[in-house]
Amino acid sequence: MLAYFRSMENVIIRTIQQGDNPALASIVRNTLAEFGANHPGTVYYDPTTDNLYGLFQKERSIYYVALVNSEIVGGAGIYPSDGLPLDTCELVKMYLLPHSRGHGLGKKLINLSLAFAKQVGYKKVYLESMPELKKALKIYEKFGFKYLNGPMGNTGHFGCDRWMLLDF
Repeated sequence: MLAYFRSMENVIIRTIQQGDNPALASIVRNTLAEFGANHPGTVYYDPTTDNLYGLFQKERSIYYVALVNSEIVGGAGIYPSDGLPLDTCELVKMYLLPHSRGHGLGKKLINLSLAFAKQVGYKKVYLESMPELKKALKIYEKFGFKYLNGPMGNTGHFGCDRWMLLDF
């Protein structure tokens, strides 16, 4: 599948559209299942996963969708999760299909998300993850996210036990 990603020329990144909901919900759930992280208290069971377009209509939020050769291959977003300080947002729903990983697309999505967070005035970016997603955790570390001893806010994702924070 390397030819799939000869360059980023065949990659389009745009904001979420309502018609993206089914494909994105499938990507989120299939990715969690792939890594054995499809347990209660995660976005796997979160009803908002089926309507990401609706979720990301909230002020100071955004969700980027990545398409390669017109196929939705994943996305990532910024969201002002409940219970977080006003200067803090959450990097959320960062998932990619297997054949689209390892080509820099995830880093591009994270960079766009972080740039948006800065642009709208956030000073910190929080995220929640799980040990099963160790490759993602390593990427977050490279971006400067630091581990926390416990969760922030009220995301309802009690199945996540890795919490990280990035200060701009």
